[in-house]
Amino acid sequence: MIGDILNIFVAAEFWYAVLRISTPLIFATMAAMISSKAGVLNIALEGIMLMSALFGVVFSALIPSVWIALFVTILIASFLGFLLGYLSIKLKSDIVLTGIAFNMAATGGSVFILFLLTGQKGVSTALKSQVIPRMSIPLLRSIPFLGDIFSGHNVLTYISFLIVFLMYVFIYKTPLGLHIRAVGENSGAAESVGINVRKTQYIALAVSGALCGFGGAFMSMGYLSWFGSGMTAGRGFIALAADSMGGGTPLGGLLVALFFGLATSISNQAQVIGSIKIPREFIQMLPYLATVVGIVFYSIQKKKKLVKKMTSLEV
Repeated sequence: MIGDILNIFVAAEFWYAVLRISTPLIFATMAAMISSKAGVLNIALEGIMLMSALFGVVFSALIPSVWIALFVTILIASFLGFLLGYLSIKLKSDIVLTGIAFNMAATGGSVFILFLLTGQKGVSTALKSQVIPRMSIPLLRSIPFLGDIFSGHNVLTYISFLIVFLMYVFIYKTPLGLHIRAVGENSGAAESVGINVRKTQYIALAVSGALCGFGGAFMSMGYLSWFGSGMTAGRGFIALAADSMGGGTPLGGLLVALFFGLATSISNQAQVIGSIKIPREFIQMLPYLATVVGIVFYSIQKKKKLVKKMTSLEV
């Protein structure tokens, strides 16, 4: 059994799967980061991703160009993020409760919309949707082992890593990024120097929604080629944990998202190894167990740092 487990880690297909599985988590983690930087917690990541997965399939079946379908999907997802901001910022609803309502509405609403369009309630097999193509990198694909890992991914996988870099530049190197961080750290102080707090939070939530749109579209147009009810499977909530554990930074969030992708890939591979005498339900639980353990470890370390800081101040 141990030999079978070790063989998992030396296979290029395993590490290829890690990057593929991590893609929607990376998008969602960046979405959680940008909203939290502006001081608004986007609990609706899960719901926006799920609706984006549905819209991606629907629009790619209606529109000849898969890229236009992706663009429209991202626009709608951005609007959903803006709508969350309008309800919580303008109408003063509790953003956590509003986000939960978004998620619940998306769970049932996506199935309802699919039923209206196709008569199906589970999967979108009746829709002739398109798939975002894969990209083979010329020089990299010829390198043994590494080429099998890093080349031949869906275009959105490469875009997800590019997004991490762009988010770093946006947050730390642009005036708008500075405004977002200022609003999140102290909205009163930011407003006193002329920053429009509401506008900044609207922008952050709209960008957060757009990033969820990328992640949701990948789920149904890259990771799979169809929409299924509940297919996001808690990835939005895992992304919230990844953002916190990553310290609210693009690089930290990327590394934690990859860690959760690794845990999911191990779970998937372990289920097909016949020599592992562990209940399948426990194996399927591994990614979520890794999330809980990671949050607990992060909380303990954060508490230790806080106690140490307070002790130094008393001295």
